[in-house]
Formats: sequence, structure tokens, C-alpha cells
Amino acid sequence: MSAYINVLKLSITAFFLLFLTDIKAADAEDPTAVVMHHIGDAHQFHIFGDIYLPLPCIAYSKDGFFFSLSNAFEYDTESHMSKKAINGYVISHDILKRLVDEEGNSPQGIVDLGAGHGEAHDHAHEGHDHAHEGHDHAKEKQAHGETIVLGGKHYKIESASALQGITSWYDFSITKNVFAMFLAMFLLIFIFASVSSAYKKRSGKAPKGMQTFFEVIIVFMRDEVIKPAVGHKWEKFFPYLMTVFFFILFANLLGLIPFFPGSANVTGNLGVTIILAVFTFLVTNLNGNGHYWRHVFAMPGVPKAILILLTPIEIVGLFIKPVTLLIRLFANITAGHIIILSLVSLIFVFGKGGESMGGAFGGGAIAVPFVFAMNFLELFVAFLQAFIFTLLSSIYIGSAVEEHHHEGAHH
Repeated sequence: MSAYINVLKLSITAFFLLFLTDIKAADAEDPTAVVMHHIGDAHQFHIFGDIYLPLPCIAYSKDGFFFSLSNAFEYDTESHMSKKAINGYVISHDILKRLVDEEGNSPQGIVDLGAGHGEAHDHAHEGHDHAHEGHDHAKEKQAHGETIVLGGKHYKIESASALQGITSWYDFSITKNVFAMFLAMFLLIFIFASVSSAYKKRSGKAPKGMQTFFEVIIVFMRDEVIKPAVGHKWEKFFPYLMTVFFFILFANLLGLIPFFPGSANVTGNLGVTIILAVFTFLVTNLNGNGHYWRHVFAMPGVPKAILILLTPIEIVGLFIKPVTLLIRLFANITAGHIIILSLVSLIFVFGKGGESMGGAFGGGAIAVPFVFAMNFLELFVAFLQAFIFTLLSSIYIGSAVEEHHHEGAHH
């Protein structure tokens, strides 16, 4: 236990140091922007200070596939905009976006966006050319919110296609969250391949090492959660439910590590939690038996007049269940990260971006003990949310595959 506490202390210390090196004095006046930046996704991994690990940018539009590393854009952390546009793609606020004109076309080649492109106000341009070797250039360049002017032509800064709407291109990049998901996947494969090998080599013997740690969790989830909730068909769904449990757990734990390769807010991303909820929705309803569907569309023993009201409610309930799953996981994980980052921001708010050392120490005196407490709580929440998601998924699946009471008695 003492060893774990020491590791947690080192992690929290590293978190403070990394946060200190990443925040700018100007950002101290806007802690909300800093917090949202840290919990959001990005096309690069912050290592320390001004050192970033570039990640692959992969996109598809009518011009074909686009491949590049994020460092090729020369992202400016102060203006939150890349200094270059490559084949019409830029990085704005850590996210890959595309410049599109009214005809749906994008500037090709490498375009130097120049200094001051991220400013919100207008600048007068004399219209003279800026010659730079080896690059395509724009005569006029200035960003205005969601549009940018290049060579006197206006381009809209367009986001990739998403659930909110389809645009002219699709983003398949390996972002920070995607990197963390791959890392969690490889860790799961490596760990459970080792555990499986240990069971084969030590058949009939007491578990040892890593096998001991994970056997306790697996047996508990099997005997206390999945078997009682799913029922006699539990073996069919056991692999899916345990995969979901450990994936969420590992993603949550990696998110608590404040330095590379951790710190990604995977389950605090709506896209991730939506897909997890959709998987449970499909597994539940594709395996629903006749008894389950009769209770949805025509509940036995209910008068037909009541069914007119009850059946639509039951149908809506089919979709409400996965929605509650995704919102619960997303909200709890995101809230924890926001609270911790907000507490750390007190140091900069009270210190006025370094102008008041007394205020900074006062903010630190408030923030440090609460951050320690919140990290212990977040460690518990990491396990709890994985447990709750798996438990509710098990209950939903169990209700779909449950046999009629008379049939159960007969068997």
C-alpha cells in the first residue's frame, strides 16, 4: 500500500509540473480554455514544456487520401493554429480541419499562413507578395473565426464529418485518444495472453504473480455480477462483458497518468462512449428472444387501450438504456478531470499568471490537498464506472435472453 501511495505522489507531482510547463501566463486569465484544452482530443502528445510527440494525420476527401505527421503543420500553441496549410488541411485548436471555398475546393501544396493568422481582428494588407523558397504562398492571409483569407479568397475552416453532420471530408487520424485506445488494447492482449499462458503451464496449481491479481477480479465479475444478471446463458456473453470491463478500466487508469503515454481522456470522449453503448444495444437486442419482444410490443395481461400508451414508452426505453450508459460514463470521467484541472488552475488564477507569488502559494495551499483527495477518488471512480457499465450491460442482456417462467420451470 505504501508503495502505491508513493507512486501516486510521484504521479501527482508530475501532473503539477507538466501542467505548469504547459500553461501560459495569458491563459491564466481564461482557465476554462486551459481545462477544456487538456480534456480534449489532439493530434499531438504533449511530453514536456514545448516538446510534443507528433501523431499521424490521415484524412479523405474528393482529392483522395491525405497522410502527414502533425509536426509538419508547425502548430502554434499560442494562437492555437498551425503556421502552414498542407493540401488544404490545417490544425486549429489541436484538431485537424480543412480549408474549403464556396465550390468545395481546397488550396493545394504547402501554404505559409504567416504570423498573426490566429488574431480575431482585421489587419490591413498592402497586397505585396511574400516569397519563400519551396512553398506555395498566399498574398493575403488572415484568420477570421471559422474562415480564413488566402490570396484574396475566402476559405471556410471545416471540421471533419461527425455525428453532428456530414461535411466534405473524413478524418481517420491517430489522435491522442485513438493512440490511448490502441495502447489499452495492446496492454490487454499482452496481459491476458500472459495470464492465459500461465494457466496452461500451471494447470492445477495455485495462481502466481499477475495471474493472482486478475483472477480475483475475473472470478468476482463472473460469480457476483455476470452470472446472476445474465442467467443460464452467461457463458455466451462473458467474453464481451469482460472485454468491455477491462477496456474501460484500462482506459480510465491510463487517463489518470499525467504524463506520456497516459493523460488521454478516452472515456471522457462522447464518440467512445457512444460506440460502447451501441455495442451493448446491439448485443442486447440482436439476442432478444420472443418473450423479450412480446414485453416490448404487447406486454401480456395489459389491456389493449393501455398498450397504445405503454408500447411507445417501451420502444423509447430500448434507446434510453444505452443513452444512460454513455452519458453516465462520459459525465463521471469528464467531471473528475475537470475538477482536478480546475483545482490546479487556482494556482494561476490566484497568482495572476505569475505576477503574485503570494497568491500562487495560497492557491497551491488550497489546490494540492484537494487534488490528492480527488486523485484517490478518481482511482475509485475508474473501477466503479467500469463495474457499473458492465453490470448494467449484463442486466440489459439478461432481460433480453431471460426465458419465460414456465419454460424455466420445465427445464
